[in-house]
Amino acid sequence: MRVLMYGWEFPPHISGGLGTACFGLTQAMALQGQRITFVLPRTSSTGSSGSPVTLLGCDQVEAEYSRTPEEFLEKYLTIETVDSPLYPYVNQEEYTKYMEAFARGRKDREIASDIPEKTTSGEGEYGPNLLHEIRRYASVAGSIATKVQHDVLHAHDWLTIPAGIEARRASKRPLVVHIHSLEFDRSGDHVNQHVYDIERAGMEQADRIIAVSNFTKNKITRHYGINPDKITVVHNAVIKRARAHAAPAPIKCPVKTVLFLGRVTFQKGPDYFVEAAAKVLSLRKDVRFVVAGCGDMLHRMIERVTELRIGRYFHFTGFLRGNDVSRIFGKSDVYVMPSVSEPFGISPLEAIQHDVPVIVSRQSGISEAVGNIFKVNFWDVRELADRILALLTYKPLRDVMTGEAAVELNTITWEKAARRVGEVYYQLEKAG
Repeated sequence: MRVLMYGWEFPPHISGGLGTACFGLTQAMALQGQRITFVLPRTSSTGSSGSPVTLLGCDQVEAEYSRTPEEFLEKYLTIETVDSPLYPYVNQEEYTKYMEAFARGRKDREIASDIPEKTTSGEGEYGPNLLHEIRRYASVAGSIATKVQHDVLHAHDWLTIPAGIEARRASKRPLVVHIHSLEFDRSGDHVNQHVYDIERAGMEQADRIIAVSNFTKNKITRHYGINPDKITVVHNAVIKRARAHAAPAPIKCPVKTVLFLGRVTFQKGPDYFVEAAAKVLSLRKDVRFVVAGCGDMLHRMIERVTELRIGRYFHFTGFLRGNDVSRIFGKSDVYVMPSVSEPFGISPLEAIQHDVPVIVSRQSGISEAVGNIFKVNFWDVRELADRILALLTYKPLRDVMTGEAAVELNTITWEKAARRVGEVYYQLEKAG
């Protein structure tokens, strides 16, 4: 089946779990015979030689992702790029700051000189506004649907929902909306109404919805009023790689390491990680806490660590990718994901791959997919601290948890996810 898919990011240019999920899923789908065209925004980080904000900048290139082990994937997977400064997990404030920083950083040409005032579809003047940018992306990406042959449309999350809707209008093909994260996950009860409206419109107009967990499916039905029969749950997975610990194991120092790896935002619960760390440190000092990631709460977390006078026990690495992620897992004794609301969570699966015991919040999709991990309520920092201490203290407990979790991991594959997505497509095709 020919699939026209809209996304935010694709490796190696990623800023979070969505790019990893898109690559794992499309790789498995391609191996199962699906023919995929992937449309994504392109920023200056992709190495484009032209303007990073080009309303008509669409070109098609064969996917040549160097990390793909199967060379013949290029036969099935094509990348479409749309010049646009959109990137994952962005909100209006972050987008505005990004555009201001971009304008300040240009040395060889003025930003205003190469931004067309009008879009070809008559959308209006361009401005440093996220919702305008999403409309631009939809306008250009939607036009691709009239040029690229496809049987089904597939849009990932809210930034690409308008593009999916426009493509459905243009091509009359069925639309699948794939929900990896909701505004209620990112913002709690203080949702951005514009984002919520886009999400709801997309799910109402979609022919089918894929949710990454039952946790997310329940939120969709409760907050958006969507019929649950319209929603199929497809759990994420992790790309099977050579196990990092198969190489000579790094020398473990006497100091234990507890890792938080993810965006440092409200959704991920970094503040609960810091508070739990303080309780652990009140009982033992041979522990170091690593925060690997960036986000709008990073400075607040550094300030809180300073207030608690535990700065000497913390290390903030910034955003990590590739081999740096493997290295930090290899040096860690416990991985913690205390998310306030986590639709799924791929990082815990990566931790399991590296034989690191995992603690997650019960408010997560991963908690329904894996049994041999500790699960706590995100707000219960006392229980979180107790679980950390237990895993640091009792080696037999760590060994049992990591061993059993590794067995479970063998059943959580992108191949299985791809088959589930394929079933959704064929159901739509059968329905006509």
